[in-house]
Amino acid sequence: MPSFRHRERRSFIARGATFKLARGRARVAGFRSGATPAQTRHLSRAGEREASASSVDLEILVENVLNAVTAGLTIGCIYGLMCIGLGLIFGIMRIVNFAQGELLMLGMFASFYLVTGGKPLAFLGPYWGPFVGAICAAPLVFAGGALLHKFLISRVSGLRTAGSLDEGHFGQLVVTLGISLILQNGGQILFGSTPVAVRTPLSAEAYLIGPVYGAATVFLNKAKLIAFFVAILVALVLYLTLEYTRLGKALRAAADNPTAATYMGIDVDKAYRIAFGLGSGITAVAGGLMATYISFGPFVGFDYVIIMYSGVVLGGMGSILGAFWGGLTVGFVQQFSALILPPQLQNAAIFVVFLMIVLLRPQGLFGRSAERA
Repeated sequence: MPSFRHRERRSFIARGATFKLARGRARVAGFRSGATPAQTRHLSRAGEREASASSVDLEILVENVLNAVTAGLTIGCIYGLMCIGLGLIFGIMRIVNFAQGELLMLGMFASFYLVTGGKPLAFLGPYWGPFVGAICAAPLVFAGGALLHKFLISRVSGLRTAGSLDEGHFGQLVVTLGISLILQNGGQILFGSTPVAVRTPLSAEAYLIGPVYGAATVFLNKAKLIAFFVAILVALVLYLTLEYTRLGKALRAAADNPTAATYMGIDVDKAYRIAFGLGSGITAVAGGLMATYISFGPFVGFDYVIIMYSGVVLGGMGSILGAFWGGLTVGFVQQFSALILPPQLQNAAIFVVFLMIVLLRPQGLFGRSAERA
């Protein structure tokens, strides 16, 4: 990668060539119009200033667009991972889980307390500890999600509600909303209301690529880049598990036809419990990864549950692959909207794209595969 002094020298040479071209064009225009030498010099200086401004503006635009692409890709993959957690629960159990944002919050705090200040993973240091902590948050939240399903969610879902008029959907909405409120206020009591973060020096460091065009440079935040690779790895492992293992086949059978799966000897209630735990754990990993570059509190889940539902619906309800691509799409829309919109309107841009896709393709981007997980 070229040094900073070398990049500055190349940029200076490129701008010098631009100035000379602009000066020559201005002089030619002055001679053709019959201007005096003083007027010609004035035109030459004006041409230099105009060329300088246009060159700098174009370089800034190129740099902003390229950085929006890289940020959308890295953050979008993390969004895709947390959308997979929600898509897994809905695709297998057909439950709209309003507490999914609070499971994300639990993953953040689990990673925080595993890593920070002499805790179990503090020996890994500030570089690798936060990312190992994000992965280790998965089994903790998996266990919590499995217990929630055993004692609460299973009462309003599964085969117990198969013959009811609404198939338990009203009860599911009330129960998951109640769990969400309990986790929010319980988190405020246990963790406090002061925002915290998983500290890592990598969140303040970046790889520099370029200059790509003139002096335009691409910045890759190191913490987000490692989180990107971890998210891709976790999503790939989950896909292979669902497609090629006995557990994955049992989960897909329970999603396709729970009654037939019961006749084939599959414990459908246990499969649903594992699915709910997996969805909770996957979302917790995404939360732990996000905790390395943002601060968070007990109510952070509400900000991201909108992104999760938008990604799942964009990809196609029930499609695991579609949920990932939907989250990636949301990440790109969010980063590109930041170029022209204030932060308060970024969610509005997400909903505009969401409504456009729903209008043009109501079944979502992966509507055919959305019929079954």
